[in-house]
Amino acid sequence: MLIAVAGPYTADTEEQMHKNLDAMNDACARVYEKGHIPVVGVNNALPVVFRLENADIKTDIMNISLAIVERCDAILLIGASPGALQERDLILSKGLPVFYSIEEIPDL
Repeated sequence: MLIAVAGPYTADTEEQMHKNLDAMNDACARVYEKGHIPVVGVNNALPVVFRLENADIKTDIMNISLAIVERCDAILLIGASPGALQERDLILSKGLPVFYSIEEIPDL
């Protein structure tokens, strides 16, 4: 499965944003070890958004993230945030699995 990994990204400090992104990427490694392909929308959005001249950072990140999640077969939600919950809701609206822990994801 192509599995989106979602959790909080934005935070009060840059250090916390890096920790949040690290947590999502650590989860991606566990998803991959189970035999699936993980993706994090923020990983794809940040390089684009930081190069936009007139970026609305939160909106632009979510637009890209949601476009990526739209193509996924499931999502792993590692923490709640408005954006992560929006990604979860997109997967739910398609009747696809939402996982709340690595252990719930089947091994291939």
